[in-house]
Amino acid sequence: MAAVQRLLRAASSSSGGAAAAAATGRRRMTLLAPGQTAPAGFGFAGAERKRRPAQDRNVQWVFLGCPGVGKGTYASRLSRLLGVPHIATGDLVRDELASTGPLAVQLKEIVNQGKLVSDEIIINLLSKRLKKGEEKGESGFILDGFPRTVNQAEILDGVTDIDMVVNLKLREDIIVQKCLGRRSCSQCGKNFNLACIDVKAENGLPPIYMSPLLPPNNCMSKLITRDDDTEEVVRNRLRIYNDMSQPVENFYQKQGKVLEFDLPGGIPESWPKLLQVLNLEDQEELKLATA
Repeated sequence: MAAVQRLLRAASSSSGGAAAAAATGRRRMTLLAPGQTAPAGFGFAGAERKRRPAQDRNVQWVFLGCPGVGKGTYASRLSRLLGVPHIATGDLVRDELASTGPLAVQLKEIVNQGKLVSDEIIINLLSKRLKKGEEKGESGFILDGFPRTVNQAEILDGVTDIDMVVNLKLREDIIVQKCLGRRSCSQCGKNFNLACIDVKAENGLPPIYMSPLLPPNNCMSKLITRDDDTEEVVRNRLRIYNDMSQPVENFYQKQGKVLEFDLPGGIPESWPKLLQVLNLEDQEELKLATA
């Protein structure tokens, strides 16, 4: 509970960020591909810093990337593979909006006005989630959508160690297509994507193909689109994210913790390459994670 308590104290004195965990890791891993040289100060790799044995800890990672890039998809897969919770602040906000508490009323007003949710509210939601996890014996985490400001990153640094920051990259025109193709089933709640993206190589950029994620027949007539998945709103979200994210990326770059990963395509193309970069070699569990 100590980390959660530190996070709550930090939230009360400043609007910032959070997370907590300590650990009993269960897997051997390195963060660099074979033959790749670790940058100075890189948290896991490199001779400058002695690594603790894997059985003494669990991973504490952050996933960065613009809206629609697929942070949730890859973070959740790695979460299952590594046995650590995937904590998405967007999900925390949506869960709170679906509740009937006083914070839900406040959040609805903020969202309806198109404003950003404050650091203080995000930290409170994250703190509650971490507290529940610790009570269940969880350790480690993969944070998705947090921190989104340098203030949050600094507070997060004050309460726990972040081992690595995975920064997912994808061309903006492809992200827009992906977002406009998103659908969910109003009955079962599952998410799908109708966009078939087939971009040819041009101007030195590689070709990218992403097949659609089509719903089963029983969901087809129940598909709904998010109100904010319009081209104007999507491009505005990307602009805001790019303005806000660069300082956060710079913050972690200075610590040597950022792993840049350019998505080469959809899940079938990107997932194996991401695992290769992370040197996750447990084949039996890889099969379970991708089933």
